[in-house]
Amino acid sequence: MTQPHPTVADIQQSIRNIPDFPKPGIQFKDITPVLADARLFAATIDLLCEGFEPGSVDAVVGIDARGFIFAAAAALKLQAGFVPVRKKGKLPSKTLEEDYALEYGHATVAIHQDALRPGSRVLLIDDLLATGGTAAAATSLVRKLGAEILQVSFLIELRFLNGRDKLKDLPLRSLVVY
Repeated sequence: MTQPHPTVADIQQSIRNIPDFPKPGIQFKDITPVLADARLFAATIDLLCEGFEPGSVDAVVGIDARGFIFAAAAALKLQAGFVPVRKKGKLPSKTLEEDYALEYGHATVAIHQDALRPGSRVLLIDDLLATGGTAAAATSLVRKLGAEILQVSFLIELRFLNGRDKLKDLPLRSLVVY
């Protein structure tokens, strides 16, 4: 007998909460149990890609680093290219860069200048939406290259941090919301 397809509730139950990691006061959402279970991982990719068919997306953009895991798998499922948005200094060719604010200080993400063509249809995926700074910077880079963002998808959203507010003009999907 085949097992039923895992649900969002099944995925949420497998996400571990690790208190005080990486520093006191942070409740880290550990997704490694989702990745370790082939059925949960496959269901997560299916849900992140829901509403899209092979050929409907030209590229899946993933944000450094855990977003790469989901975006690369989604790209395979959708028969699309995979494009990484990385931390500054990690891409070998000419890049566009975008700074964004952190709680204390700032960070920079980059994309290759030739990663997307104008008009490319993009699905942007990351593992977690918190304050929205990284995702907003990534969407800005995609738009600077002239690509169209069809949707921004996250495995987890920490709604209390209001990251969604920085992505108001985009279709946004989060599977698990805390």
